[in-house]
Amino acid sequence: MYERKMQPDIRCPLEYGLTLIGGKWKSRILCLLSHNTSMRYVQLRTEMSNITDAVLAATLKELTRDSLILRISYDEIPPHVEYQLTQKGQSVIPILQNICKWSGIYYNKEISTHLTQCERCDYFRP
Repeated sequence: MYERKMQPDIRCPLEYGLTLIGGKWKSRILCLLSHNTSMRYVQLRTEMSNITDAVLAATLKELTRDSLILRISYDEIPPHVEYQLTQKGQSVIPILQNICKWSGIYYNKEISTHLTQCERCDYFRP
């Protein structure tokens, strides 16, 4: 497993917040979980479609480590795992929604990218 050579140098609460929710995948996972009570790994993988299994697993571990999501393991046959937002994770959703609203104002309309993740989101207004 990767070990950092230096300790994180966080000098501002904003930097801390961005380490928790920053990156390409974390905010997308949090938004998906905000629309569902709980989701299984396969459901998350299907919804995100363009993420690799290794990256999804690593991102879920980071979100769990940072207490933004909860990993619930069921001892059934076959065993399965579900993920859901914690209270800390739920508290970041309004922030992500406001970022989405702000981004919708400034999103470059000349880009012909199909935003499939936003089709179910009420916060992005192109």
